[in-house]
Amino acid sequence: MTIDFHAEKNQLSYTGRTADDSWSQRILSLVNPVGKNVVDIGCGGGIYSKAWSGLGAASVTGIDFSQVMVEAAREQCADDPKISFAQGDARETGLPSQCADIVFARALIHHFPEQDLQKFFKEVIRLLAPGGICLIQDRTMDDVKMPASPTHFRGYFFTQYPRLLTIEQTRRPDDTAVQNTMKLAGLELVNKTTLWETRREYASWSELETDLLSRKGRSILHELTDAELKDLVHTIHDHVARQEKWNEQDCWSIWIGSATCGTIKGK
Repeated sequence: MTIDFHAEKNQLSYTGRTADDSWSQRILSLVNPVGKNVVDIGCGGGIYSKAWSGLGAASVTGIDFSQVMVEAAREQCADDPKISFAQGDARETGLPSQCADIVFARALIHHFPEQDLQKFFKEVIRLLAPGGICLIQDRTMDDVKMPASPTHFRGYFFTQYPRLLTIEQTRRPDDTAVQNTMKLAGLELVNKTTLWETRREYASWSELETDLLSRKGRSILHELTDAELKDLVHTIHDHVARQEKWNEQDCWSIWIGSATCGTIKGK
């Protein structure tokens, strides 16, 4: 069954790890966040809100439609006064106009039908100050279909259960459609880049096994029964258990756009 982001039992599904240096370095190659005001839409448990603060942002405002997630994020980031959170709709956040130098959204837009994607980017434009930049991180079907490997565990999900690809096909954004929607909303200098992000490093197979069986941070695994999930984990074990370390990587697309003719770093 599909994950319920409002359920208390899933409150910690998107907490418990930190953004990897592979993510941070790619972000820094695209934008300079030092002294900037960042809005993190679809912030989940605050993992990337905390990362933006660590990269030098002056303030980070996390928005999520789930009050359960907002409460988890507040708990996880309670020690950082630069970060605040509020419940809100990504298409109508309720934040002041032109309040953000950077708008970031990770693993969000695949939840939107086309009409909502248009509304979302209109809201992004409203939030961005002149010269502001948005960075949208999500997976296309090309990203999803990257082959399984000893570091790309996610690929085994789809070789074992091809029906999961059908589910992904219905929700994953198309690159051309995303770029066109961004441009129609008024974003300029629109571009896309690919990121292989290290999701997490595991000290032992048992640590990885526990993480997989918990479905933590992997909404697609909620489409499997417990028995199917156990079989999948057994398959992954057969491919990777003999390794000395377990470094999990995922393939992502990052779309970049500017609210005006401001300059995107590295372009």
